[in-house]
Amino acid sequence: MHNEIIKNIGEKELIRRITKYMPINQAMDDCACIDSKNKSLLINTDLMVENTHFNNQIISPRDIGWKAVTTNYSDLISSGCAEFIGINIGLVLTPNTEWEWVQELYKGFSEALNRFGGSILGGDCSKGENKMISITALGFQSKLKLRRNACKPGEVLLTTGMHGLSKLGLLIQSNQINTKDLKINEKLIELSINAFCRPIPKYNALKKILQSSENFLKKEIGCTDSSDGFYQAIFDLSKESKCKAVIDYKKIPKNIIWPKGDIWDEYYLFGGEDYELLISLPRNWANYLMKIDDEITEIGYFVKGNPNVEIKNYPNKNYLDNNSYSHF
Repeated sequence: MHNEIIKNIGEKELIRRITKYMPINQAMDDCACIDSKNKSLLINTDLMVENTHFNNQIISPRDIGWKAVTTNYSDLISSGCAEFIGINIGLVLTPNTEWEWVQELYKGFSEALNRFGGSILGGDCSKGENKMISITALGFQSKLKLRRNACKPGEVLLTTGMHGLSKLGLLIQSNQINTKDLKINEKLIELSINAFCRPIPKYNALKKILQSSENFLKKEIGCTDSSDGFYQAIFDLSKESKCKAVIDYKKIPKNIIWPKGDIWDEYYLFGGEDYELLISLPRNWANYLMKIDDEITEIGYFVKGNPNVEIKNYPNKNYLDNNSYSHF
């Protein structure tokens, strides 16, 4: 028996070891896909644990409910979900949890489901020392499959929007930074808090990808979301697709009000929970998609080589290190 502990192993290595007990490629993406003759089913489960992912000081129970649904739906979207079916809810509550907290949580669930589709299918409830919310989301797979291992050398890498906002929102909500001392723009504060508390999954971008796919002969494209951070998402695509990603720092989309400096680049590259899509497409498809959706931006490309992420034109390469979030 080894004396290794989970904290030292880390999240990615833990997942790699667990996958030995699963069918080949079953844990390659966040979603599992169950194939059938008629419609294939996408299934995703995400946990939110009190004092790890949330607490009452930084986010309201209604926002927690919204976020629990939309984070799951983001994983379905990044696998190519054509239609949301709904969610199953596992709920752990402390015995002294107030009913109002639970009611507000379910109002958040309902608001997200009313916005994006699907319903509450069922669930279970138990007690524990900390609150925990486990959501299993289900949806139907589209004809076009989006997978982390489908990127090809020569393809263009795109993103649906700006990263780093949710990290900044977390820091603001938890009083880890002083917005007045840093002279952060009021609009940026608003955008960041919304990104942290009420993330919007990129379903509209997916719809345009699916609609445009009719013009291009591909059944599978490379894609993931940036829930674990911009850099980590690209590295995951590179690793699963067995090719190298090259990113142009100058092409990374940033709002004009986003400050400059190493710490701000760290928030952007490694912050996580932004739920933007990273998409790999052939050049002609990428050009077409950028014409019909001006929020989608070209940021790099894939080449033959060992799985890795190279960032060109980065002003301080000595500072660049993978500080992506890990649960352990």
